[in-house]
Amino acid sequence: MALNPQLFPNGMPVPFMNEIFVLARDGVEFEVDKIPGAHDGKFKAKGTIYLSNIRMVFVANKPVENIIAFDMPMLVLLLVVFFLYVHDEKFNQPIFHCNNLSGLVEPVVPENQHRALYSTHSFKILFKEGGCGTFVPLFFNLITSVRRYSELAGSGPEPRVDPLQAAQTPVDEMMRHAYVDPNDPTRIFLQQPTPESQLRRRNYHSVEDSI
Repeated sequence: MALNPQLFPNGMPVPFMNEIFVLARDGVEFEVDKIPGAHDGKFKAKGTIYLSNIRMVFVANKPVENIIAFDMPMLVLLLVVFFLYVHDEKFNQPIFHCNNLSGLVEPVVPENQHRALYSTHSFKILFKEGGCGTFVPLFFNLITSVRRYSELAGSGPEPRVDPLQAAQTPVDEMMRHAYVDPNDPTRIFLQQPTPESQLRRRNYHSVEDSI
């Protein structure tokens, strides 16, 4: 997990090399714990969740204590081992509260830092406005595909060495066959919203934005 990833002026995350954005879901509330500098170590805000073949990015409608966005990679190749950042994900349907997606996400540790200095975060995405019949199936299909890819790629004689190749999943196929819930305000990107390839990021490791 990384704090305040690069954004375009319109709030769209600056993409990585080979990244494909699948959807954007407005009207969500995002909660995450163990955030340095946040009140009681917890962050909560309303905003938009972006989902790509590499990560989830939450962008708040307005900054909260100098925090505007969170970046949650799903899987990255570290040395020769695939590392799953998002795990223990679960879709919850409480009787008296709104539907939500919860889970754990590991920190993106800078290369010159020790892992023991960073804590695992628990997060929750609450669907406050409208349904989630489009977002939730696409999320679980994508993360399942990413994990399947990691198993196949890791079992080969020569594991991939490009971290951002770890999420080359059949995204186009998923989007073409996605169920569209009329009550879900999720926007599916049939065309990529940020074609400026010269602005694409090449790595996750940045001392100033990792937590």
